[in-house]
Amino acid sequence: MLLVIDIGNTNITIGIYKQEELVANYRLTTWFKRTSDEYGFMIINFLNNSNIEASDIKDVIVSSVVPKIMHSFTNSIRKYIHKEPIIVGPGIKTGISIKIDNPREVGADRIVDAVGAHYVYGGDILVIDFGTATTFEYINAKGEYLGGCICAGMEITTQALSNGTAKLPEVEIKPTPHILCSNTIQGMQAGIFYGYVGQTEYIINKFKEEAKKDLKIIATGGLGRIISEHTSSIDIYDADLTFKGLRLIYEKQSK
Repeated sequence: MLLVIDIGNTNITIGIYKQEELVANYRLTTWFKRTSDEYGFMIINFLNNSNIEASDIKDVIVSSVVPKIMHSFTNSIRKYIHKEPIIVGPGIKTGISIKIDNPREVGADRIVDAVGAHYVYGGDILVIDFGTATTFEYINAKGEYLGGCICAGMEITTQALSNGTAKLPEVEIKPTPHILCSNTIQGMQAGIFYGYVGQTEYIINKFKEEAKKDLKIIATGGLGRIISEHTSSIDIYDADLTFKGLRLIYEKQSK
């Protein structure tokens, strides 16, 4: 079995593969002050919950955009899973070519999503990952990563609205029945949500315009599902795209 782990700014997602089948996945909050033992206990509990022993795990592959926790997290893998984790980073085989000014600037999460989208869906693709930040990345049919853009995620936008004003409260992110709202809470929710849908649609159209191609639009990330349900601009929502990319990168290391 293969343990695939993506460490993001908000959440750590963990998947367990039996060959090509994702048999379980878990999510925990990213917190800088956890020790290797705390991470280890959590991982072992996840495995036990799926009736899997640590000895069943053949390998572990990790992508991370949070350097501060990597020392304790990788030590937890060594101590509790007894494996040396494969870390997605410069020099690792991915099967795609990074065609931007400085390839080392591209976050591991963006590379993993690009690999997953290219090898699972093929063609000219725009991948949108709705996470702490929302990233847009263009991969052409030849497997060349040609760049993209980065926006503040919807949660950051929501926090900025309440933190930056004297009277506006924190609100739950969700669509409202109407955009013409008669109270402050729904007014904020409508503005945040439908504003984000509009931003997404505009950026997609600009990518298609500049690429001069009818791109396939693939969305992933925690808030990707709800956004994709409210726009026809997104073709596919794939909650497991990052896991798929990690598994594909892992397989390329043994070839």
